[in-house]
Amino acid sequence: MTDQRTILISGAGIAGPALAYWLEARGWSVTVVETAPGVRPGGQTVDLRGAGREVVERMGLMPTARELSMEQRGIAWVDESGRHRAEMPVDVFDGDGIVSEIEILRGDLAGLLHDATRDRVEYLFGTRITALDETPDAVTVTLSDGSVRTVDLVVGADGPHSTVRRMAFGPEEQFVRPVGGYTAWFTAPDHVGLDGWYEMHNAPGGLAVSMRPDSTPGGAKASFSFASEPLDYDRRDVDEQRRLIADRFAGVGWQAPALIDAAQLAEDFYFDAIVQVQMDRWSRGRIVLVGDAGYCPCPLTGMGTSLALVGAYVLAGELDRADGDLHRAFVRYEEVLRPYVERGQELPGGGMRMYAPKSGLWIRLGRLITRAMVSRVGRPLAKRAFFSHAYDIDLPEYPAAVRS
Repeated sequence: MTDQRTILISGAGIAGPALAYWLEARGWSVTVVETAPGVRPGGQTVDLRGAGREVVERMGLMPTARELSMEQRGIAWVDESGRHRAEMPVDVFDGDGIVSEIEILRGDLAGLLHDATRDRVEYLFGTRITALDETPDAVTVTLSDGSVRTVDLVVGADGPHSTVRRMAFGPEEQFVRPVGGYTAWFTAPDHVGLDGWYEMHNAPGGLAVSMRPDSTPGGAKASFSFASEPLDYDRRDVDEQRRLIADRFAGVGWQAPALIDAAQLAEDFYFDAIVQVQMDRWSRGRIVLVGDAGYCPCPLTGMGTSLALVGAYVLAGELDRADGDLHRAFVRYEEVLRPYVERGQELPGGGMRMYAPKSGLWIRLGRLITRAMVSRVGRPLAKRAFFSHAYDIDLPEYPAAVRS
């Protein structure tokens, strides 16, 4: 190891900048590469809950995170006319229900982490890793701009379709597990007057349409989700994905027709399979994974942000504690984090079958179950069963950061 330890992180979403924050404060020289031209804006609303919230507190960023958080009243399931048929208010499970106490747009959280690190961390946007050459003493990284870096450690924080994971561990299909559906997210006009509610409409055939508040007046974050076996489509062809959504949701009521039109124009349209990433190990030599690249839990769990933040915190702490012994640091990283990851990857009861029911009978049953869960009698049982265990981890106390 050199006097100043060097690290290259692939991915400037949540896990990458969070890891950069903790390692730079402990004396590492940190470079973050990101294929996008800048911090990705928008995206769906993500939760700050449980241990993830505690990590943000320890970073000293919670006051700003609260300022950026969305005013939300909860989630409501609506019929074709928009009537609320079942509701789960945000405070019903002490702020840890499907909609949590602190919800923040993914792009806003990524921007907050970038702002907290950009003066001390080198960011290379519009850049990706094209080759990794590992030796016992270092990793030589070739970047898409033609430059070559030699560093002590490479971290893949580049999402469920991680390039670093593919280069170091093997093909994606070895680790990515379909959950049984697909989802599209994009920005759309708020035609319904959401008034703080995250509204969802289910239609027979495993179809779900939703809208939730955006940070811009008159705007919303919309989604189309559907249950499906794996589909053959081009992940790079956004127009094909828009047509796929239009065909799949043709004839669906509520706001589906207007949102199909909005999806055709949305610049931030994003479509992907709903997947989990499951791996026996998250490190190999001098290469390690953090966040969705190593243990994506899938959006149905609501745990992706917490796993990314906690994973970055634990990895940085164990690297610091191991004082250059990467093997020891990675062993401890997995020992501390894996039980939390396994709980966080547990799908809520029914999985896609409850999120996007196939029949009208199951749609009605889901509403009845929701009303029972939020009733005074049902709340304690539902909280223990669905809204508490996955968020708990005894966060280690690591030596204080040395940032001046």
